[in-house]
Amino acid sequence: MNVPQQILIVEDEPLIAMMLEDFLEVLDKGVAGSVDTVADALHRISAGGVDAAILDVNLRGGEKSTPIAERLAEGGIPFVFATGGGDDGLDPRFRDRPCLQKPFTMDGVAKALESL
Repeated sequence: MNVPQQILIVEDEPLIAMMLEDFLEVLDKGVAGSVDTVADALHRISAGGVDAAILDVNLRGGEKSTPIAERLAEGGIPFVFATGGGDDGLDPRFRDRPCLQKPFTMDGVAKALESL
């Protein structure tokens, strides 16, 4: 099984993004980038080198990560959603994707990535 190594983090809370970066480092994963907007995420995915992604469902300014999920799905790149409250705001097309519940734990992140 090919376990994703370069993980893109899409998270609009800097402290949470840094915590995820730390978790990934401990789990021997690389960080393909850490972005906080849909536009930056799409640009980063286009640049290549992204094996998987952790997507915060709700981004700053009412942005949803749905366009990012669509791009990743088109490219066959696995992803997990990160959410603070169930699947609120989750596009029905992606309800079958793994979800990471906030607050994150190292174990939760490891399990979510293993499920990809």
